[in-house]
Amino acid sequence: MERLAEQDLVDWIQQKTRKPLLLDGARQTGKSYLIGKLFGEKYFKHTHILDFRTNKAAHALFENSLEPEDIISNIEVFLGIDIDPASDLIFFDEIGECQDAVDSLKYFAEKRPDLFLCASGSNIGLLNSFPVGKVQSLALQPLSFEEFLMASGEHKLLDSYRSMSRLKIVHDKLWHYLLDYYFVGGMPEAVTVWYEHSSSGINERAAKTSKVHQDLIMGYERDFGKYSGTISAIEISAVFKNIPLQLSKNTNDSVKRYLFKDVIAKKNRYQQLKGAIDWLEKTKLVSKCFPIGSEPVSPLKILTKENIFKLFFFDVGLLGHILEITYKEQRAQSMIVKGYIAENFVQNELYAAGINPTYSWNEGNSEIEFLYKTASGDILPVEVKSGKRTRAKSFVAYKNRYQPKRTMKLIGSVGGNDTKSLVWPIYYAKSINKL
Repeated sequence: MERLAEQDLVDWIQQKTRKPLLLDGARQTGKSYLIGKLFGEKYFKHTHILDFRTNKAAHALFENSLEPEDIISNIEVFLGIDIDPASDLIFFDEIGECQDAVDSLKYFAEKRPDLFLCASGSNIGLLNSFPVGKVQSLALQPLSFEEFLMASGEHKLLDSYRSMSRLKIVHDKLWHYLLDYYFVGGMPEAVTVWYEHSSSGINERAAKTSKVHQDLIMGYERDFGKYSGTISAIEISAVFKNIPLQLSKNTNDSVKRYLFKDVIAKKNRYQQLKGAIDWLEKTKLVSKCFPIGSEPVSPLKILTKENIFKLFFFDVGLLGHILEITYKEQRAQSMIVKGYIAENFVQNELYAAGINPTYSWNEGNSEIEFLYKTASGDILPVEVKSGKRTRAKSFVAYKNRYQPKRTMKLIGSVGGNDTKSLVWPIYYAKSINKL
């Protein structure tokens, strides 16, 4: 399974001197596979792996000294190997389990910038201390829609996607894969099972994928208890499960801001839920979009409020599983929350493109799903529609009030050719900066 982030790792190799590279991301998004298999085996003679989650004895390698030379010697004895700095990769997997290993990255950056040292972690945001400025950080999310197409083996279709074709025959196939992606999502194990069972009946194929989703959700809930620290695991779980429940208030309309009332008994304010929400955000299981309640001007950040935001799941497949949306429902696009699924998809695609945080617009009853600031500083309103319908009262209201230079709609058809009122297929959301 190829990942686009591999190119970022190759760029890191080519630096004359380098800081340790730290790959952050939610659990089970493929961090260990990307570094240990795809990257390590392809570009290095040997990859030496220390997994701090499964091998607690490895923690002792850092107890007496954080000097790089001492640590390297300890690793060689511990693993029974010789490390060649010119051709070998050292990989600290799940580094967040060992604070001493995290602290050592500072000294590797300062004293051994010649080494190829990578680390990964799924709880990096929860660490008590972090070597700020001493690591090169990358974030790995579930597979984007483009990576889902890469896994399909449809090379010609992938080429058409990358060239942003809007031919009807191309659109029909991309739309087919998008609806599959809505069900499967981008968790590597789910994608692998989906494609490995392509010759099975659709019911069996969907059932095996749903089983992966179920196991992943159970694993995350176990993590709530293991890594919650001073935050109540019960509260984290309550917020996590409540996000989909709030959809009943949205139906096909835009997602409203996250409501704090009735999530946890007797806790109705942001400050009372802040710890649990922050925990979920730091572990990359949710992301925020900040609504703007006035005329959107750059910088958008100064127009936001800390306690007003939308919450999105990091993976649409897991979201659909929690909502008990079947494969047939996703294909038919018959469920009342299809608009939210589409909006969550766009949020995740924007994040995959490095566009974060995201912003939206809300005044009275009018809402625009996303605001994108162009390189020139113009604010582009982006309307998201799950189907082919393009008329929207909110869009008209926004244009009448602010007269934007350009507007954009992401919809379920091939779109149009107007250069000022852009209408593009929703699956090109990640390429918004090219449109």
